[in-house]
Amino acid sequence: MSKQVLLGIDTSNYRTSLCLVGEDGEIVAEAKRLLKVKAGERGLQQSEAVFQHVMNLPELSEQLGLSDQQLIGICASSRPRSVEGSYMPVFKVGEGLAKSLAIFHRVPIYMTSHQEGHIAAGEYTSDERPTQERFLAVHLSGGTSELLDCTRTTTGYQIEKLGGTVDLHAGQLVDRVGVALGLPFPAGPSLEQLAKQAEGTFRVPSTVNGFTFHFSGAEAALLRAIEQGDVAHAEIARATEQCVANTLEKVLRAAVEEGYPREILIVGGVAANQYVRERLIKRLEHPSVKAKLFFCDPVYSGDNAYGVAQIGWKMLKSER
Repeated sequence: MSKQVLLGIDTSNYRTSLCLVGEDGEIVAEAKRLLKVKAGERGLQQSEAVFQHVMNLPELSEQLGLSDQQLIGICASSRPRSVEGSYMPVFKVGEGLAKSLAIFHRVPIYMTSHQEGHIAAGEYTSDERPTQERFLAVHLSGGTSELLDCTRTTTGYQIEKLGGTVDLHAGQLVDRVGVALGLPFPAGPSLEQLAKQAEGTFRVPSTVNGFTFHFSGAEAALLRAIEQGDVAHAEIARATEQCVANTLEKVLRAAVEEGYPREILIVGGVAANQYVRERLIKRLEHPSVKAKLFFCDPVYSGDNAYGVAQIGWKMLKSER
């Protein structure tokens, strides 16, 4: 008997992603592709991202294949977050494909949010999962930097936003500094490699007020250092990482001190950074804080359809 699979689809501002997942959570097949950004640019207009998704999906579908499996459902990320009014044109590409495939294959279709897909990917690829149904999550990417109060449900997550950035997102800070340093977009992996050469002699301040934070001041200081040319590029890269880590540490300490869960899941592309991970573990799992941190597998920290497919399975099983 052929293996039953559910198809996850995610069409974000960074990547086109398809993933076939079995009921046991095993990835049967996946195909994904970063969207192309011209050298020196710091991102894409929605119209260009939509066009690239339209061109990518047929090729990725062919790579994925569906010869020996039985497709029993489809789930797509149709919006950035699970809140009223959350909308971004890129997600309509994946939603449209999902609806068409569901009609032709006569299978149920489910919709979730891009943010919930990140949280699910974090839970299902972390070495351990939060033991409690309610936990804190931090979503760090080029389009989101938020502190979330999460509770598992039968169809995904109940999410309350506690705080986040009031200007730049963490991923935007990394990308803007990285591009100014001459690194390719998205700049996260290259900036992390460059920072490994640093001694940590240069720093910029982090700005936090309770659960809210700012990155625009740090960006100005980092770009000024690049322009003046008196600080080594590796030191600027490390200062960028250090600023993100310090900011998160302050926010999460405040949340724990106010009585929010001490189990904390950190997801999103910026969460793949090893320096940020190690610093947060050292500072927040200290006996004086007693937090427990969980991180998404770096391979699935960036935008992907695996978490979307997992939520699809939860929705299908809840109907059964």
